[in-house]
Amino acid sequence: MKLNIVLVEPEIPQNTGNIARTCAAIGAKLHLVHPLGFSISEKAVKRAGLDYWDKLEIEEHLSFDKFLEKYKPEENNMFFVTTKGKHVYSEPNYGDMEEVFALFGKETKGLPEDTLQKYIDKTIRIPMRPTLRSLNLANSVAIVAYEIMRQEKFEGLEEISKYFD
Repeated sequence: MKLNIVLVEPEIPQNTGNIARTCAAIGAKLHLVHPLGFSISEKAVKRAGLDYWDKLEIEEHLSFDKFLEKYKPEENNMFFVTTKGKHVYSEPNYGDMEEVFALFGKETKGLPEDTLQKYIDKTIRIPMRPTLRSLNLANSVAIVAYEIMRQEKFEGLEEISKYFD
């Protein structure tokens, strides 16, 4: 399965760097939807991603509308991650899908409300206490991405430690 992590207008370079590192570790493609709140050449992004940038497939999009035009939600297995999601992130059967897109909104506002309403059946959420606003973006990406990989039985990833026999 091909996993695509889509960051819509991310604002914090350290989050994007950490997410890039997660994508490199699991072989996911990273989509960056402009405008970005930083330059991907910034030191903070590079530092958080360490030396993984060359092991990562990145595609940039000029706008969210352009991304949606290219990768049509009606034709793709696209999941919109939001605290307002209709389904828990572990409900979909990702293992039956050839390609998955997991979309995450900007740190301060999330994904556009009109998009969430339009694709409400494709929204997923990470359960948390009702009195809290949200989890950190990089943590949310890791939680969802690793659930998708778990359902794929971690295909292509090293499961046995090379340090212990």
